[in-house]
Amino acid sequence: MKPVFDTTVVHRRRLLKSAALALLPFSAEAGASTPLPIFDAHLHYSHDAWERLPPPQAVALLRQAGLKRAMVSSSSDEGTQMLYQAAPDLVLPSLRPYRSRGEIGTWMNDGTVVAHLEARLAKYRYVALGEYHIYGSDADGAVMRRVVALAREHKLFLHSHSDADAIERQFRQDPNARILWAHAGFDSAEKVREMLRRHPRLWCDLAFRSDHASMGRVDEGWRAAFLEFPDRFMVGTDTFTPERWYYVVEHANSARQWLATLPPAVAERIGWKNGEDLFGSMMAAK
Repeated sequence: MKPVFDTTVVHRRRLLKSAALALLPFSAEAGASTPLPIFDAHLHYSHDAWERLPPPQAVALLRQAGLKRAMVSSSSDEGTQMLYQAAPDLVLPSLRPYRSRGEIGTWMNDGTVVAHLEARLAKYRYVALGEYHIYGSDADGAVMRRVVALAREHKLFLHSHSDADAIERQFRQDPNARILWAHAGFDSAEKVREMLRRHPRLWCDLAFRSDHASMGRVDEGWRAAFLEFPDRFMVGTDTFTPERWYYVVEHANSARQWLATLPPAVAERIGWKNGEDLFGSMMAAK
């Protein structure tokens, strides 16, 4: 069935096309005529998104945004696989434990999740497990422990939407785990800096946060965090609803604006180099 878009969405897409051409900070490395590439570390392409935005249209938006790479997970994983097949040069697949949206709050107590993950890992290639939601002592449950073990066995990152307590528990299970902390835990800049000092194998995405930058200016607490740990942050959009896909271009441009207020080398690291260094070669290496 041909997807149907209401007039509000169509109008928004037209606005985003024009927004993509304006106010783009430049990449110091590539030269004054090239917008800063963006590695988007937090995208979802779940069943309700692909029903409304087929893969060719989703890929077109990612390319229009000037993304170097897009790390994508979905509920179910079929969305990720469709998008990866449409653009293997652009999409980096991540495997969520959710077979549908309704499992966000129950997956950690559902033993069938383990069999689902193992089956997908046997069939497809990924760079990470997640993004998954886990908090506090739930991270010590049998399902989460198996997820940590699977990441170790398959040499994958963990993309964890968690409080600091759950991050600590995952590192106690595997001190050599590599964890991307979704939304930087929605925690304070100082707490994030404390966690990064404690865990050298912890990285943070900044998806769906507005406290680090406003009106193109970076908050001083976050500026200090970015300057102390320029190699540990990445940007992300978090398309957790289908409507969020229409902000991918706008979000990339907004990121370029606040990144342009940082030293160029730091901006490039956070904008795309960290993601590319960590994830860019993983699919080729498998």
